[in-house]
Amino acid sequence: MKIKLSKKLWAVMIGIFALGFSGLTQAAEIESSIARGGNLYDKWFKVLDVDAPEKSHGLYPADKKYAEKPGANWRCKECHGWDYQGVNGAYSSGKHSSGIAGINGASGQSADAIIATLKGDAHGYSDLLSDQDMTDLANFVGQGQVDMDKYIDRASKMPKGDAVKGEAYFNTVCAKCHGFDGKLPDDMKPFGKQMGNPWEVMHKILNGQPGEDMPALRALDHQITADIMSHMVSLPKE
Repeated sequence: MKIKLSKKLWAVMIGIFALGFSGLTQAAEIESSIARGGNLYDKWFKVLDVDAPEKSHGLYPADKKYAEKPGANWRCKECHGWDYQGVNGAYSSGKHSSGIAGINGASGQSADAIIATLKGDAHGYSDLLSDQDMTDLANFVGQGQVDMDKYIDRASKMPKGDAVKGEAYFNTVCAKCHGFDGKLPDDMKPFGKQMGNPWEVMHKILNGQPGEDMPALRALDHQITADIMSHMVSLPKE
């Protein structure tokens, strides 16, 4: 039995399909905003190609190592850590320890709530970041944080990946710019040495490098990043 649909019903059905497709596209596209937000979290003034503030961030403790270095203490990662756990994570001790909480508590919060925090007097980003910058950074904080303990063993700092698969990924995605030995460009630490801080490496693989044409692998299964890092452990350290 054939069902004959009126032109009006066809129009309604096509409209619903279009809205559904548009919604899927928009949902997928949020990944690019999150990745840019991850770059801003890393070093926002590098992304924006502006100078770092001349005065230290008001929330950074005066008795900590980078208190007199605005180029360091204005970076979100410097207070909240590459693993997003701040004082409760990899930055619980050592020269980067600030005693400040991580952003993991803000995971799941609305963009509006996070933007309100960024614009508050304490954080002081109102005159430094545009509305789009605020949105991207808020999307990263609210929707883009990764539970790195799923991919990195905290005690040993070893990635929980497949090094054989990682070698294939690295050689086809990363080696063109970084060399098969991970020692390029010349002004960068060799990848083997960088694996001493696997949380930073994972953040940058997922989101890219501020100010550089490095692809962000965020939209791919994060296990691929863990596999790549498992291969990187074997690369030269010098």
